[in-house]
Amino acid sequence: MSVRQVVAVFGLFALLLAGCDGPAPPTGDGSSGPTSAAASALRPGWQALTLPAPPGDAGRLLVRDLAACSGRWFLVGGVADTGGGTRPAAWTSVDGTTWTSLPVRADSFYGRQNVLSSVACRDGTAAVIGAKVGGAHGYPRISTWRQRADGALVEVQAPFETYGGPKAVNVSRLAAGPPGWLIVGNRSAGAASWVSAPDAAEFALVEGAPELASDAVGVTWAFDAVAVPAGWLAVGGLLPAGRIDRDPAVWSSPDGRSWRRTVLPGGSEYEELQRVALVGGVPVAVGLRGATFGAWRQEAGGWVAAGAFGRRSSSGVPVVASLVAAGDRLFAAVADGTRYSVWVSADRGGSWRQAAMPLEAGAGADRDVALVAVGDRWWLAVDDGSRAGLWSASGPGA
Repeated sequence: MSVRQVVAVFGLFALLLAGCDGPAPPTGDGSSGPTSAAASALRPGWQALTLPAPPGDAGRLLVRDLAACSGRWFLVGGVADTGGGTRPAAWTSVDGTTWTSLPVRADSFYGRQNVLSSVACRDGTAAVIGAKVGGAHGYPRISTWRQRADGALVEVQAPFETYGGPKAVNVSRLAAGPPGWLIVGNRSAGAASWVSAPDAAEFALVEGAPELASDAVGVTWAFDAVAVPAGWLAVGGLLPAGRIDRDPAVWSSPDGRSWRRTVLPGGSEYEELQRVALVGGVPVAVGLRGATFGAWRQEAGGWVAAGAFGRRSSSGVPVVASLVAAGDRLFAAVADGTRYSVWVSADRGGSWRQAAMPLEAGAGADRDVALVAVGDRWWLAVDDGSRAGLWSASGPGA
């Protein structure tokens, strides 16, 4: 299974326990159903961008994640051949319009088959997580990658049990910040982190950390993280002891090693935070809120629930695929279990409007949508399982 499939299996199990869909909830623009939501959707002026074919044999491009910093853009994914094989691929740009393929140098058997799934950057330099399902038990074989001074992405060697082994569950997302790099994910003991210095040459596993890991209060799960002035902020959920539905949870840390947990007030519905971003320095997280997607925002008095949008379908596993911010706007890509959609908020998650996509994408294995935003421009990468592309637009659209 892929990294995202592992997360989806756990999410589906919890959603089944939490119960079935209720009536169709309101959409993010205050309307009562999908017809009126579509009518009021934003319509960005999407412009298709060209991605050059990476070196090597021809195949179908896979796109998985985007990042931008210090005047440099990055897109990562892979190439799939007709026989089902894969290899890692990455692209970069200095203006967001013209893209070039990055050299990718793998050192291991599974590294040569990685699909790159999460990218972050600091000071114009990228680090990446990739994975390939394999081995006797069919688990994702995780690799991290760092960018050298010559621009090439090179695989970082790590002991197998750093990301795998009998205590492994999943590796989720990579974040960058002034202290270096942080990965969040989950082990059998609950939520976990991996920390690295600025060179991304080695990640140290932090598992079983008090308040981050599961304990008598409940079972923890971490999805995403972001750098904040005080260090790091991670988001996820906690399944309280004796309950069958998660409550949203956040963790703060000065160094990625010691953590302080805050469980947000939860209701009887399933709630968890899956992605987090800073909007004007304010953390905003988006995740599942019962039958809808919901936003939570950190304010002076603590975290508060913000607006809800969309709804999950009666089949499949809902997931927040991407959340990015630029200026005072948030951009979110979500899968309701059946298809992907893109949403925009101009008030720190208080209200949301759907944005038309240039390519429809159904949810499922080997499909993905990712976003990045810089200034008044944003980029959208879409992989619908048979084709992939990259688009950009100025502003959110009319």
